Amino acid sequence: MTDVMSERADLIFTGVPEGLDALVLARLVEEAADGAKSGLIVHVARDDRRLSELEGQLRFFAPKVRVVPFPAWDTVPYDRVGPNAEIVARRITSLARLAVTSRSEPMIVLTTVNAILQRVPPRAFIRSAMKSIAPGQRVDMNRLVARLLLAGYTRTGTVMEPGEMAVRGGILDLFPPGRQNPVRLDFFGDTLESIKAFDAETQRTAKALRKLVLMPVSEVAFGEEATAHFRARYVELFGGATGDDPLYEAVSAGRRYSGQEHWLPLFHDGLETLLDYTGDVPLSFDHLVDDAVKNRFEQISEHYLARTEGLESERFGAPPYKPVPPDTMFLNAASWSKALSAHKVVRLSPFEMSEGEGVRPWRGRLGRSFAPERQNPDVNVFEAVSNHIKQVLGSHRRVIVAAWTPGARERLGSLLSEHGLKAQAKVEGYAEALALDPGIAGFAVLGLEQGFETPELVVIAEQDILGDRLVRPRRKAKRAADVLTEATSLSVGDLVVHADHGIGRFAGLKTISALGAPHDCLELKYAGGDTLYLPVENIELLSRFGSDDGTTQLDKLGGVAWQSRKARLKKRLREMAGELIKIAALRQLREAPVLGPPTGYDEFVARFPYEETEDQAASIEAVLEDLQSGRPMDRLVCGDVGFGKTEVALRAAYVAAMNGVQVAIVVPTTLLARQHSRTVNERFQGLPLKTAQASRLVAAKDLTAVKDGIKDGTIDVVIGTHALLGKQIQFQRLGLLIIDEEQHFGVTHKERLKQLREDVHVLTLSATPIPRTLQLALTGVRELSLITTPPVDRLAVRTYISEFDPVILIDALKRERDRGGQTYYVAPRISDLDDVAAFLAEAVPHLKVARAHGQLAPSELEDIMTAFYEGHYDVLLSTAIVESGLDVPNANTLIVHRADMFGLAQLYQLRGRVGRSKRRAYAYFTTPPGQALTEGAEKRLKVLQSLDTLGAGFSLASHDLDIRGAGNLLGEEQSGHIREVGFELYQSMLEEAVAAMKGGDLMEADDQWSPEISIGLSVLIPESYVADLQLRLGLYRRLSALETRAEIDAFAAELLDRFGELPAEVGHLLDVMEIKGLCRAAGIAKVDAGPKGAVVTFHRNAFANTQGLAQFLQASRGLAKLQPDHKLVFRGVWDRSDVRFKGVRKLVSTLAEIAAKDAKVA
Repeated sequence: MTDVMSERADLIFTGVPEGLDALVLARLVEEAADGAKSGLIVHVARDDRRLSELEGQLRFFAPKVRVVPFPAWDTVPYDRVGPNAEIVARRITSLARLAVTSRSEPMIVLTTVNAILQRVPPRAFIRSAMKSIAPGQRVDMNRLVARLLLAGYTRTGTVMEPGEMAVRGGILDLFPPGRQNPVRLDFFGDTLESIKAFDAETQRTAKALRKLVLMPVSEVAFGEEATAHFRARYVELFGGATGDDPLYEAVSAGRRYSGQEHWLPLFHDGLETLLDYTGDVPLSFDHLVDDAVKNRFEQISEHYLARTEGLESERFGAPPYKPVPPDTMFLNAASWSKALSAHKVVRLSPFEMSEGEGVRPWRGRLGRSFAPERQNPDVNVFEAVSNHIKQVLGSHRRVIVAAWTPGARERLGSLLSEHGLKAQAKVEGYAEALALDPGIAGFAVLGLEQGFETPELVVIAEQDILGDRLVRPRRKAKRAADVLTEATSLSVGDLVVHADHGIGRFAGLKTISALGAPHDCLELKYAGGDTLYLPVENIELLSRFGSDDGTTQLDKLGGVAWQSRKARLKKRLREMAGELIKIAALRQLREAPVLGPPTGYDEFVARFPYEETEDQAASIEAVLEDLQSGRPMDRLVCGDVGFGKTEVALRAAYVAAMNGVQVAIVVPTTLLARQHSRTVNERFQGLPLKTAQASRLVAAKDLTAVKDGIKDGTIDVVIGTHALLGKQIQFQRLGLLIIDEEQHFGVTHKERLKQLREDVHVLTLSATPIPRTLQLALTGVRELSLITTPPVDRLAVRTYISEFDPVILIDALKRERDRGGQTYYVAPRISDLDDVAAFLAEAVPHLKVARAHGQLAPSELEDIMTAFYEGHYDVLLSTAIVESGLDVPNANTLIVHRADMFGLAQLYQLRGRVGRSKRRAYAYFTTPPGQALTEGAEKRLKVLQSLDTLGAGFSLASHDLDIRGAGNLLGEEQSGHIREVGFELYQSMLEEAVAAMKGGDLMEADDQWSPEISIGLSVLIPESYVADLQLRLGLYRRLSALETRAEIDAFAAELLDRFGELPAEVGHLLDVMEIKGLCRAAGIAKVDAGPKGAVVTFHRNAFANTQGLAQFLQASRGLAKLQPDHKLVFRGVWDRSDVRFKGVRKLVSTLAEIAAKDAKVA
């Protein structure tokens, strides 16, 4: 009975393919209007992907309809990790909107099967938690803070993520869910003075807001009442034995517990459903929703059973899991059909049905696909599309061409116009398309998987023309830099390098008294227990050493070892810089053929199934310029795995081969050779070029034929391993050599490559990232292109970090297998593989598991990887060797065992192995159950989770590079040097050496130095002003880089904005920074000022303009004297600190002017 009930329909719309459904829904909303109330309908999509597609399509077809998305949690039933905060924020924003809607505008609530079958917090909870505040109101700040904590906000030092709040004096920062940016509330006493949005990156305020509606951050209720309710319900359900349950302990103590949302029914007095919020409005269903509902019911009961049996606790030591009864958390079949009975139900079907009562035909069908034309080498697909559109327009139907992105729309428009479709116009919405003249085709940005046709309208999607595109709308990516500044900040116990004293250990900030005034200093410990106090204004003398592997020796204060190490390295760096510059100069003298893009290049480009990222487009541009320059190209393209380096190479290969020269692509392994040759064949299909492959996977007979073809010039493009570098291979007219992953070739092969590359164009691809500053150092020495932006098109990989939990992992493995995919299971050590293999054999015996690790013979390893690539195994169990190289589009789940043992870049690279196709990819990082992680491991995993959306691979790599030594950009010995002086200092020294050589300056590059200033003023950022230590250090570090008064004033304005009125000590600190900038300009190393005047010590006891200094001494009438030890003594009556500051400032700025005059004369 229930099945029939759930499949019941009052109205069936037939002939509604996906894409057309947005138009149908817009029509339904119109019909649902009820007198003065606008229409409201609930549409249930199959899954979250359909939901986001529909959201975009409704914006195009029905811009006046308010779309309220209500997504499902991104977790499985009875999970151990909580749902993603961003998703919870969207859900709460939608519930709040529905709880108070007056139906003044037409609305569509878009939801999914999983979301509608799960119960939600009651309307009373949402309404009582909502509060509207506006400037000018009386608001008790303490009560507001208490209220926010009850609503689920967490207190932090700096607000960066949704759901965080920070209190600083009369300023309250918070990041409410559903908003793009956090907000800052400024109080004066009990009056709320202003509400401003601010930027989480810069922490600076932007525009003022007229009002703010506060909403809860979590679906869970907080506070004493909720806790008491939770404890009572918990004991009622699971009995009084609460001692072993960390959930019960955490909630009782008022702490958060990861994943506590899965016990939602215990926090509320009865839950409701989404339909309780919307009232009796019509419901419409996607095609195939019933199957999804059935699957969901099965999944809920399976997981509930797995948890109640509790196998994982006994066997793997995981904490116990006491699941709430399914009916309290989810709807079951009976309650679902009962819920439906109160609503008008509409179903959308793409198929035609015999007409009858309750059936409304829309007569739509899937659009035409141009796949046959694409496959046929004799037909031009763009011409076929252009002719098809003209024909449709001729039959008085409208045409819309739908592209995924504005860039793709531009390109399609120009390609079709070249092939005869001149009558075209860009349209931003459906209404605009209808307003066009009948003979004009509209070009829209509209995300459709496939086009559709109705009797009046034909929509052609980009994919119908060009085949699968992998494009997603861009999300606002976090800048890599932010995440990294968090990860690279100094913490107590880190190794640091002081430019003059060498390697020490940072022991914390300490306030000491100097000349009777408090002064913040960084405390550094050196060998033998010596301590150095470094004033905060000189913090730039410090750099991070890099990773601490326990073997690093601290230097001795005042010892000579450090200075001699530094001097040795400096000499070596100058030689290295000289070498690099010589090589670059030689290349400038050679000639090479000029290769320009041939006609048809645009069409070749259009076959690329992604949208180029900015970096990628810039690299392609640079390569094409190099090919046309007439000089041999020598460019290195660096980019993370999967960031699209191959496409750069393919375009270069196309241009070169079409210009009639041969192209050789050399790769380190047969597997890569195979992968590249497959890609080349696909992209070069239908072109008058012959491609071939040379590696050990090619039969001997064929290999001989390939060699002959290379020699007599019949083969245009050849892809191969080092077999191509053999002596007996002769190219007839080699014009472009592409080397992939050069660092993997041996010395002899590299030599052979050098011979080959004398007068040909060379393009080298590498995924070994090179830190930013090293590249800057090398600009113009070796042409370098960086691809650091990831193809955003990839669906971000869903990342879960939790303790090892078999129920979740088994579910992940099964889900991947059921959708025909494969899984990587990575362990840190070879010794862990047996344990994991035993777990897999027991938990998922029906899956085929392959094992791979670095101790296998290379050929054996390659065979295993090839078998996995071809789909013979379901799971590849391996050590971290999969982090580089192989691209298996079918593997979309990654499980990492003991993730706490990997480095950040490693974890990031591993995660980059999945998520390369149109499917949603999942990454599970597991940590050992019941063990606390080290602080470093926890920090790494946190950073990784926040890097969900961005290609931080690169900046991360440079963050992690200090752990491994920089790639082989300048040769082997580099990593040794990095060990000697620490990573950051090494970079800056190399940069200086190259810059000096390039400028033709053969003098010693100047050492880092920082003026010391003591004026007897209190110089610090008080703890009462900025409480968070990391934040204070960060501010000090930024401040140390400022030189001019204008920069310092801008910084002061930011402090005022973020933390309120500046205390006197901070004012002094900013003044001292200004004096420091002037001292540097004047070449002053030290200023000591007191009530009777000042003593100035010059840097290296020398002054730039001695003549000017003599005139100054004469003019000072005895107030200033130069002593025999080259110190300048200046007398003054400076009893008051403000007078002293002004006096010192005047003296120093005068000296700076005199020094500057000399520079001009010189």
